[in-house]
Amino acid sequence: MSTDAPSPSAEARQAPATTPADVADASRLVSFGLQPKLLPARDAEYGELVRRYRDDPGFARLADAVATGLGLIVLEVSARAGMAVAAAEDSVFAVRLGEYSRRAASESSDRFLHGLAHLALAALAFPRPEDLADDGYLGRITVNGVDTFVRQVCRRMEEQADTEGANTDPVSEAPGLEAAWRVYARRSATGATKDARRLSGSTIGIVGKATAFLVDSGFLQKTSDDSGGTFRTTARYQLQVRDLAGSAAMAELLALGVVPVSDGSASLLPPDATEELVADAGLPFHTS
Repeated sequence: MSTDAPSPSAEARQAPATTPADVADASRLVSFGLQPKLLPARDAEYGELVRRYRDDPGFARLADAVATGLGLIVLEVSARAGMAVAAAEDSVFAVRLGEYSRRAASESSDRFLHGLAHLALAALAFPRPEDLADDGYLGRITVNGVDTFVRQVCRRMEEQADTEGANTDPVSEAPGLEAAWRVYARRSATGATKDARRLSGSTIGIVGKATAFLVDSGFLQKTSDDSGGTFRTTARYQLQVRDLAGSAAMAELLALGVVPVSDGSASLLPPDATEELVADAGLPFHTS
């Protein structure tokens, strides 16, 4: 019986040994990915590491392993998005929406409103599946438009509840959109201050906080102050929304029929004249 150790495979013999410099480069790439506003086109070192990731499978596996060890999920590595990563729930880099809303909310019920604002932002940024799938697509959203859209969602949910005979106030801790729509519909859109600023607890203020958070996270870029603030999406946000698209909350929102779903024709209804809406919403209202 032979006691010789098995010979290494051809792949193992051909693969170069990983060096400390390789580990440092892989970690450097991940560190770039954690800077959401930085793009490879604006940093030569970042661009070179992205090219190396795409051309060198061994280096790509090493960078993926570094990311995994930090509790990060690699969504894409490309010239357009850089190293786009999402934090797993147990990662020290995770920025949980609940924590964000607790910091931003003036009262406990506002946490639902912040979640609803973020959900509406995602739905309006990429209203059709083909928009979400097209790497070249840039979504355009406005603060006033998001508020108008959410109020239409509230209106549709009230109509649905009336039809189903379930038009009763839910408890504030109830999950899903039902817990938020009545609170949002009753909240003032802009509030009022002596110097005409929007109140932070108004619905426009809540949407404004959500867009500011997304800008700081590298998901939106502000283009103007029109319509309460106009923004365009980034590649990173598209990747994040792709991940969100399969969530129960997004499916619940789409099922209401207030955003385009499959054929590209908008299904937003004209606003009700009795509703408290802000001017210059910038939404494509259609009757069918």
